[in-house]
Amino acid sequence: MQKQRVVVVAPGRGCYNKEELGYLTRYHSDKRDFISEIDDYRAEHKQQPISKLDAENKYSFKLHTPGENASALIYACAAGDFMDIDLDKYDIVAVTGNSMGWYIALALAGALDPDAAIDVINTMGSMMAGGLIGGQLLYPEIDDNWQIDYQKIALIDGVIEQVNQHNGCELYTSINLGGYRVLAGNEAGLKQAEALLPQHDNRYPMRLYNHGAFHTPLMKEISEKGLSALDEDLFQRPDVPLIDGQGNIWSPYYCDLNELRDYTLSHQVTETYDFSKAIEVAVKEFAPDKIIVLGPGNTLAGPIAQELIKHNWFNWSSKQDFVDAQSSEPILIAMGLEEQRKLA
Repeated sequence: MQKQRVVVVAPGRGCYNKEELGYLTRYHSDKRDFISEIDDYRAEHKQQPISKLDAENKYSFKLHTPGENASALIYACAAGDFMDIDLDKYDIVAVTGNSMGWYIALALAGALDPDAAIDVINTMGSMMAGGLIGGQLLYPEIDDNWQIDYQKIALIDGVIEQVNQHNGCELYTSINLGGYRVLAGNEAGLKQAEALLPQHDNRYPMRLYNHGAFHTPLMKEISEKGLSALDEDLFQRPDVPLIDGQGNIWSPYYCDLNELRDYTLSHQVTETYDFSKAIEVAVKEFAPDKIIVLGPGNTLAGPIAQELIKHNWFNWSSKQDFVDAQSSEPILIAMGLEEQRKLA
């Protein structure tokens, strides 16, 4: 049987929630050595083991959402899912990720070995353990059919411009996330944005709990700390093509490791992460038969589908096209969903 070509997408922060508690135990109890290596690393840094975090009786925002815990936990879940992909059935032609998922993608593609991966992910995830810098909020750019609403785009752009005219207020585009925009800024800027953006579906603008002002100039100090803390020799050429948050492809055949490190610890920390562009490049350059989204959770399937609809990929032009296609033979496989997991 001919293998199907797949692009694999790694998740970012905010995907390990109440429903995902116990994910490691449910799906990856056979990977004790891998999990133990992460726990040993965290023990050296006086941090709770991820195995214990995952085994808690009750999900806790205070315990499970801070970056110093969430990052390593999500990495372990996603990497475990990646290990479970059936390579007799699928040919992984490229790897990408959203936000923190870029660090995970580096590990999955082989640009970071397992020791380097937990070092980078845990270090960057723990940078704001002493206190968050700024925050993030989410707002849609699409209509009910998951088609681009250009008036909403103009509205968001106008709010950013208006907020930044106020003394002491900072607001930026943090992530282009399919049919959503993630905005980030300082508290004054976020409050202004919340006042200016019209309420939508009784959900938006939505503050993202325990999220800092990622991918904005407010993270300059975090970038500098990362560059100082993480050695240059941690990075190596990937085994699989990597697509970053600008839509650039890092190839196994040629990869400037200094540039890769600089992008990872500098540019993508302080500049907008264009996940939408990463997905566009993934499908247009690698023409996958399917896309596999790693768990935990399933927060990225909607944004990916919305980006594919924008480009009429797989002949999807609306939300209903996506729903109909997924009900028969899913092209977008979310490993965080029990019913789709077996397909991967």
